[in-house]
Amino acid sequence: MTSPADLIINWDVARSTASRLVPPGPSLSPAAAAREVADVRQAAAEAVGYVHTITGLSAAEGLGEDQRDVLVVDRPGWSAANTESFRKLLRPALDAVAEKKPQLVSEGSSAQVFGSAAAGAELGGILAFLSANVLGQFDPFHSSEHAPGGRLMLVAPNIVEIAKQLNVDRSDFRLWVCLHEQTHRVQFAAAPWLRDHLMSSISTLSSSTLGRADGLPQRIVEAVKSLRQEMGQQKVSDQHDAAAGVPARNRLLEVLQTPEDREIMSHLTAVMSLLEGHANVVMDAVDDSIVPTVKTIRRRFEQRGKNRSPLEKIVRKLLQLDVKAAQYRDGQKFVGHIVETIGMERFNTIWDSPEHLPSEEELHNPDTWIERMGYTPKG
Repeated sequence: MTSPADLIINWDVARSTASRLVPPGPSLSPAAAAREVADVRQAAAEAVGYVHTITGLSAAEGLGEDQRDVLVVDRPGWSAANTESFRKLLRPALDAVAEKKPQLVSEGSSAQVFGSAAAGAELGGILAFLSANVLGQFDPFHSSEHAPGGRLMLVAPNIVEIAKQLNVDRSDFRLWVCLHEQTHRVQFAAAPWLRDHLMSSISTLSSSTLGRADGLPQRIVEAVKSLRQEMGQQKVSDQHDAAAGVPARNRLLEVLQTPEDREIMSHLTAVMSLLEGHANVVMDAVDDSIVPTVKTIRRRFEQRGKNRSPLEKIVRKLLQLDVKAAQYRDGQKFVGHIVETIGMERFNTIWDSPEHLPSEEELHNPDTWIERMGYTPKG
């Protein structure tokens, strides 16, 4: 039976659009491609042990031996997998919208057919762009017989291509990438409750946002007026809200959201920053005894981010990928400060329950998290 959500977004169109628009990857012979897949798998297995040593998380034990939830994929494979992930993640919200707005799911009507196809094509185009830029991804929302707690995907063509662009040792680069992604796998293994916690928050936020679609045009007009007044009262340059310290476009999003939406978004921002920052701290703990050319890789990878084409910069802004980069930095400062102040063992209690997760305010003031948890700085 077709779910109402499947009548709002045509997932087949999303999948086929992504497959059609995916940029071609590096040219490798079948034998070379097979070797690369095997080498990436080996790097993924090796990375877990280093993550275990650096973090001290017991959940990492044995993960390097069990590789059934680790997939080495190409760009179309990554796009197809993420189409299914979005389908699962958005289904509760879209079903709720369909219940409130049955006209959207009048199966066979021109509005339903064209609307769902347009939504599918838009999603497919986004996934096609991302597929050429993603090195790896842990998907906690995937569940199957062999991967009940999520799966790790490593995009082999992108690892090959970016290593070549950076002119770095490919073997070292593989391991460096896998260290970050395996850290995410270990995080969710250490906090098995985190998957459902995030799913619930995302579903609630999506249902709230999509459920108010009818009033969106008027809310945009009101938001723009409010933002214009704000900017008229303050001297703002470079589209930056000097008072709040956030880009003006984010202030616009805040006005569009309800207080409840903003609270959930704030929580999700803090959690995602924690996850990304923690993974970066693990990567920074790696020295040349593990990845011999790690300093060169770090320097050239950071420089690569400054040399994007104008088109890529525009697309990244539209998809708010720069926000994700900021999450890496904010989360990394939070984790680094706490580990330095109270040690890794006490920091690891952050994975014990949802109550231990930081708020967005604590993310920028880590000492308040330390105080709330009742810890004192190590002597």
